[in-house]
Amino acid sequence: MDKYVCNLCGYVYDPADGDPDNDIDPGTSFEDLPDDWTCPICGAEKDEFEKE
Repeated sequence: MDKYVCNLCGYVYDPADGDPDNDIDPGTSFEDLPDDWTCPICGAEKDEFEKE
C-alpha cells in the first residue's frame, strides 16, 4: 500500500501504521480513509495529500 504525504505539513500517512489517535486501524489504505478524515498534525483535508 502506498504512503501519502501532507502538502501542508509533511505528515506521512502510512497504511501499515494507520492513525490510531483517530481510530484508523493499521492496514487501512489511504483510499479507504473516511471522507472527513483530516491530517492529525495540521488538519488538512485528504485532497491536500500526494502519493509518496
